Amino acid sequence: MVSLVVPGSSERMLTKARTLAADEIVIDLEDAVVAERKPEALQSTVAALGDPFAAARVSVRVNAPGTPWCHHELIALAARPGRLHSVILPKVDGGGDLAFADRLLTGAEGGGKRLALTALIETAQGLANLAEITTASSRLDGLILGYADLSVSLGRSPAGRDDLDRWLAIQDAVLVAARAAGLKAIDGPHLSIDDLEGLAAAARRAAENGFDGKWAIHPAQIEPIRRAFAPTEEQVAHARAVLDALARGAELGGGAVALDGEMLDEPVRLAALRTLQRAGVAA
Repeated sequence: MVSLVVPGSSERMLTKARTLAADEIVIDLEDAVVAERKPEALQSTVAALGDPFAAARVSVRVNAPGTPWCHHELIALAARPGRLHSVILPKVDGGGDLAFADRLLTGAEGGGKRLALTALIETAQGLANLAEITTASSRLDGLILGYADLSVSLGRSPAGRDDLDRWLAIQDAVLVAARAAGLKAIDGPHLSIDDLEGLAAAARRAAENGFDGKWAIHPAQIEPIRRAFAPTEEQVAHARAVLDALARGAELGGGAVALDGEMLDEPVRLAALRTLQRAGVAA
């Protein structure tokens, strides 16, 4: 899944975003919008949500709990959700942040469209409280790993922030927490828009490690991320062969099934289904 982030304060970029072939458009009211333009950006975002988008999913990143803007944004989005699927809550430190957003959305929705919540993990507190966060709201549908703010929270240098290997343990922690709770795990953005080679390497590793997608911060990043997460033709063919072999085995009365010397069991079947799902083809 490719999630493209666009500033809610730019009418031009919002208009362009409606036509782009990302899987998700994330309209940003937080880092991409200066304080004095946040009320204007919220109005533009609510208006834009009434328009069609090429992307299958539209989300909005609001400002963090405890800021002067968060509760106004949650109420406005819940009252006129339009195409909105999920509210992305940044700097989630613990379950209380999600519980706050959940209650506010419930009151503002008034029995209308129920919005999902997605939690941005970008503080040391958030990392330490992953288990609490993943069980705090029935609205929660995913975790996103945010590198820039988390680097600051952890005290990492720019070199440490940009070293992929230093993030492996944290990537695994977020991924395990998401999987244990049945949630999506999304990798955060590659911050250098001119470094497409580095972006491709980061996206490949996220995909190989098991993440469901990655954020993009420029349209040029969409295709490299899509390629990294798209299964190859060989992987799709193998997944189909696995399912076919298991189906034939079931027709013959069950028992052990092998394919090319590999014993096929339930985890292998589930992996095959996930490969086909990522490829966007029917099982």
